Amino acid sequence: MIATGFCFVMVTALVKLLGGRIPAAESAFLRYLLGLVFLIPAWKQLAAMKLGSRGWTLFSIRGAFHTLGVICWFYAMTRIPIAEVTAMNYLNPVYVSILAVLFLGEQIAARRILAIVAALIGALVILRPGIRELDPGHIAMIFTALLFAGSYLTAKILSGEHSAIVVVAMLSITVTIGLAPFAAANWVTPTPGELGILFFVACFATAGHFAMTNAFAAAPVTVTQPVTFLQLVWSVIVGAAFFAEPPDPYVIAGGGIIVAAVSFITWREARAKKRAITPPIHATKT
Repeated sequence: MIATGFCFVMVTALVKLLGGRIPAAESAFLRYLLGLVFLIPAWKQLAAMKLGSRGWTLFSIRGAFHTLGVICWFYAMTRIPIAEVTAMNYLNPVYVSILAVLFLGEQIAARRILAIVAALIGALVILRPGIRELDPGHIAMIFTALLFAGSYLTAKILSGEHSAIVVVAMLSITVTIGLAPFAAANWVTPTPGELGILFFVACFATAGHFAMTNAFAAAPVTVTQPVTFLQLVWSVIVGAAFFAEPPDPYVIAGGGIIVAAVSFITWREARAKKRAITPPIHATKT
């Protein structure tokens, strides 16, 4: 998860460097299309896999979530500072908790509800509606976090049934297909330099998803999720050092509230699971 965080911060910085000349959907499409080159070593495994109707359904659902999410994310990156994008991404676990209640029938305790409310207050601190004018990029990030939450919830299910290579490969394939019509609708011919940046985006993004999927398979979310909070620190540093984005105390404060709320949710879930069952030694996946 440390490697995941580093890779995703590099993705964020490179997309910011790319600018907004190329439409968001096209940028996202080219990133995934160029990333398909990393599937070549795994083609035999992909050709031999048998997914079944359940597998195809889950991969298609994740592809749909991620397709719309990356369009919103690429658009937001051209509009608002890196630190704000990263801080608002921390709403993903909050949305995951809400989606788990709505669609998986999970029970939710009063303390967990209060933590979710606190996280949403943290988002309001970042956005400050009524105090400043909200950019369309902020709205895009609200939808990005929700859509990625659906994608990650599906990825957690898939990581227990398929290898990391298959999960990452199927994400690349389904999202590339899903983005193609959006990109074709408003195509702008990229320069060689822009293609080079997008290729490096594909490199870091593919490595990040591979590392994240391995982390999901090796340890519970209660272990992997807190490590992602380091991304906010790195994003603030990168934004200030390379893009002249001064640290925003409201973003840091709001991100801190969200981090605290998500940490509490993670801790409570760990306690609840520990009380529910005591797994045998061989059940631990390393």
